[in-house]
Amino acid sequence: MNLIRQSAVLSCLLVGISGSANADPSDPDLIFFKSTTLKLLTPNDKLAVYGIDDPLVDGVACHYTTPEKGGLSGALGLAEQTSDVSLSCRQYGTIKFKGTFGQGDVVFSERRSLIFKKMQIVRGCDSKRNILVYMTYSDKLIDGSPKNSTSTVPIQPWGDSTAQKCADFLR
Repeated sequence: MNLIRQSAVLSCLLVGISGSANADPSDPDLIFFKSTTLKLLTPNDKLAVYGIDDPLVDGVACHYTTPEKGGLSGALGLAEQTSDVSLSCRQYGTIKFKGTFGQGDVVFSERRSLIFKKMQIVRGCDSKRNILVYMTYSDKLIDGSPKNSTSTVPIQPWGDSTAQKCADFLR
């Protein structure tokens, strides 16, 4: 009986921690999801589409699709998620840089397992073509995954504004 009680307390604690982590204003916006498998008593496996704004570059948004495991381990935040993430980034307004950045700086990061794995979106500048380059990949403490996705955003004038040069903001 004591073991059951400890398990219940641990489960509630883990659900509370994962719920409070979702309250961060820098979290991505869930656009929609589609279930891929049916689980009768626990959450389904699904593909989820999220949107983020580049925190350093106004006028650029990225959307990524990621598989999310359901079941009990997925519901408790204990499942190790796969590294299959697709990425698409676009200009949706005047591009304005808020500061300087380095090639490969992290735009967004989230954990994909309890401890060892995280998915990252990083940014670079193709200065020859004046194109922002975004890449997503997963890394792991021991070994990462070669699975990745890349998206580019050509910096175009928007309305009456002139296009900035991303090379002017590289560190």
